[in-house]
Amino acid sequence: MSSGLASLLKRIRPAGVILFARNITGAEQTWRLLKDCEKQVESPLFRCVDLEGGTVDRLRNVIGPTPAPAEVFASADRKLFRKHGRVIGENCRALGFNVDFAPAVDLAFDASRPVMTSRLVSADPRKTVSYAREFLAGLRQAQMLGCGKHFPGLGEGKLDSHHQLPVIEKPFKTLWQQDLVPYRDLRRQIPFVMVAHAAYPEVTGDRVPASLAKKWMTEILRRRIGYSGLIVSDDLTMGGVLAAGPIEQAAVESVRAGADLCLVCHQEQFVMRAYQALIGEAERDSRFGIRVAEVAGKVEKGKRRLLAAIRWKNPAAPRWSRIERLRRQLWEFGEQVRLETIRQQETE
Repeated sequence: MSSGLASLLKRIRPAGVILFARNITGAEQTWRLLKDCEKQVESPLFRCVDLEGGTVDRLRNVIGPTPAPAEVFASADRKLFRKHGRVIGENCRALGFNVDFAPAVDLAFDASRPVMTSRLVSADPRKTVSYAREFLAGLRQAQMLGCGKHFPGLGEGKLDSHHQLPVIEKPFKTLWQQDLVPYRDLRRQIPFVMVAHAAYPEVTGDRVPASLAKKWMTEILRRRIGYSGLIVSDDLTMGGVLAAGPIEQAAVESVRAGADLCLVCHQEQFVMRAYQALIGEAERDSRFGIRVAEVAGKVEKGKRRLLAAIRWKNPAAPRWSRIERLRRQLWEFGEQVRLETIRQQETE
């Protein structure tokens, strides 16, 4: 915690914070940083992290490497799918987190394999749902909140949205039968849905990212699919969305289109610019002001409900013995996955 960060948190009073690998150097350090962030706002925070396993693993250097989703899925053991979520959840919770932005439920099509690698489990939507349902149940057993991403689907994306805007030429009927199946089937089990920075011109008629598109968030996700949880944008500082306009425009248009929460990561100036743009537009446009007030109320209500559902309370500082047990459990889980995958291959 620095004086600058403390001042920023006190001023904008965010719904939550998200830590990346650069913020995480040790178990007690991470726990203390999260606790200190919450002290500045004097209310419970969504304490978020991205931990899928494999290439997306923020706790690798603190507790150990977690198997990737594709590796766990290769075991064909639903008990291990659930244990994947539980082990990840227990590791996150021990360090003070309460939200894990996982699992990714994009479909593992050939087009996205160079970008998504081992983050995805299957091109079959039903098999993806099977893994995700168990993973989410495991997170809940560990008293952690999960998230489905990246709506409406990056399975056909050939570009990395961290740097460029993927344009996915796919008709809505096909998306409905494939990429949208996980959101349709799991709509009551996913606390958060994260929206992708990708364009779907055959659905929207333009190249506006889904994260800024009312068609996707309000008309399809809310009304047609019937999702009632919290909608969160992917990081609005990513190249895939900034290609469409500056951070100020991205923040305002994301909320206007249906997002409840905006992720603004990595640069303090972008956080302040997004915050000031939202306040300024709410003061200038009364309809947008009403929208912002409604969203703020919904987020606070949702936060109370979701944190109560996992019986959230700030855990005690993680002791060395606790971290050692988690490391051992994680190693044993990795061995289980490896051995079950070998057994599965031998029976095929």
